Amino acid sequence: MLSLPASPQRASLALADGHDALAAPLQPLSITLRVPGYSGPATLHLYDARLQPTSSTDLTISEGRATSSIRPRGWLGPQWAILLIDGQVAGARQALFQLEAQTELQSGDAELDALYPRLRAFMDGAAVSYELRGQTLRGYRSPDNPLIWLRDHVYQGRGFRYFEPDVTSALDAFRAAQLPDGSLPDVLDYPERFVTAFRKEVESDLEFLYVQGVYEAWQMTGDDEWLRSHLEPMRRALTYITSDPLRWDAERGLVRRPYTIDMWDFAYGPTTLSPEGDPAPRHWIDEDTIWGTFHGDNTGTAHALELLARAELRVGDPERAAAWREQGQAIMERLNRLSWNGHFFTHFIPEDSDFRPAGVDPLAQLSLSNAYALSRFGVDRNQGQRIVAEYFARRDFARAFAEWYSIDPPFPAGSFGMAGGKGENPGEYTNGGIMPLVGGELARGAFRHGAAAYGLDILRRYADLTRLTGSTYLWYHPDGRPGIQGPDTIGTDGWGAGAMIGALFEGAAGFEDNASRYSDLLLSPRWAADPTFHDVRAVARYAASEGYAAYHWQREASAITLDLTSSAASAYIRILLPPEVASQPLHVTLNGESIAARIESTNTTPYLAIPLAGGEANVRIEW
Repeated sequence: MLSLPASPQRASLALADGHDALAAPLQPLSITLRVPGYSGPATLHLYDARLQPTSSTDLTISEGRATSSIRPRGWLGPQWAILLIDGQVAGARQALFQLEAQTELQSGDAELDALYPRLRAFMDGAAVSYELRGQTLRGYRSPDNPLIWLRDHVYQGRGFRYFEPDVTSALDAFRAAQLPDGSLPDVLDYPERFVTAFRKEVESDLEFLYVQGVYEAWQMTGDDEWLRSHLEPMRRALTYITSDPLRWDAERGLVRRPYTIDMWDFAYGPTTLSPEGDPAPRHWIDEDTIWGTFHGDNTGTAHALELLARAELRVGDPERAAAWREQGQAIMERLNRLSWNGHFFTHFIPEDSDFRPAGVDPLAQLSLSNAYALSRFGVDRNQGQRIVAEYFARRDFARAFAEWYSIDPPFPAGSFGMAGGKGENPGEYTNGGIMPLVGGELARGAFRHGAAAYGLDILRRYADLTRLTGSTYLWYHPDGRPGIQGPDTIGTDGWGAGAMIGALFEGAAGFEDNASRYSDLLLSPRWAADPTFHDVRAVARYAASEGYAAYHWQREASAITLDLTSSAASAYIRILLPPEVASQPLHVTLNGESIAARIESTNTTPYLAIPLAGGEANVRIEW
């Protein structure tokens, strides 16, 4: 454009009075144009930080002045502007304004709009930084313990991706702590607290969590070299968990562990003695350990194998990718035969077929990793719908203030000896306590599997809970009292808060990333599930990179419009339609041109689907 000839007219371009040089995507911005001594037509062209055209506006200069209103879009950074008169360059501005994106939601629902800032503040209270071996380490602590546990940190990434710039240092530290056999510790060294990295022996989920954490951090940063530096440790981690006799049941072809409550770190049986001789829960393996298959270890491992396959395709060996993917699919086939009961994954299948836990029907127990399974690869649409329906069926406010059970029904008192700690009695901690992390994962899965109204219901109930109390805890008693484990318990549970943030931005707002930095964007705005939503602005931004997506969604009496801008190289839009629209003829335009209406359904919920080359679109649907 700058190679065009210069105009005899001389124009200046500036932001209108009152407008800051820092602009947000799609938020109206006014530009003042001055061309002394000229009246007549002109064209304003805008370019993003990669010099890609973002808009072109025809306007009229009157007595040397004009004002143009724009909606900034495109790649983040300094934005160019060029004014043409008669096809000649009259003026240009190299950095007229800076485009900057921050994660935010403006839906018109005051409770939902206040939720993200509140939960981000909670998660700030869970962040921990300290020096380890000359490097600054930053991670997210357990709600009941000041240490950085791999499990707690990785799962909190569902929320901190939107505001945390350092998403790699904790994972680098776990890589450094990996043992030669590929196994990983639970927690990192914490010299100030005299803690050395260790693993609770009964756990069999750390390896898949490490792979998941690395892959998701790569999504946030887009740093291929960093991902490549973790590739061999990721391979060793999944090789360990799928081959070591302590962790792998070769007969069943599935990951094994002692009989714990879901993913937790203490096993079935009375209180035992620690290696130091103190009364303790059964964190250790001994001759009384009951072994078996827990579904969450296996859905998580199958999910991680798919993530590792994708990492291989990106920075590794494509031939290995096929093998990892096939291994994950085979695990899910075997798990389904063993554990899927038609409604959810049975909590635990003992290796000793004669063993039965006393006082509870294990086939009726719905454990929390069913909620995690809703968003894992290998769990099909029918299974997802059945799991969501099972949780909904157990929503009984006379029994508990929420259906976000750690396990339901719980084990009888004393089944898991806790040396006087919480969890020994029904309704406490992981033995039937109510967990926001379950609610968040359930809501995220409900949106994914065609139950958007239920997902919104969960978000609104959690918004009410946190607004009224100004806090959030890892678990609650069924009557709503917060669960306090001890002096290290904090009322800023980042695990549950992060899960709810994920439900809000991935579920309701519909932002999903099929690659990294939203370069391959899957966008499924689901606001039409509630007729009270009419005008929604949503932005999702990775704080560790420039990856972002932003849109303005509007609903009219007989139309829905969507204006999208992003850093995506490609996108697939799925716009949820109101139920009454499914049987009506649709007129759809993309960037002003008519296109065929392509309808997809999830659990009878209709979506309009549009594939895009690039990450910009203006869609209008009329009926």
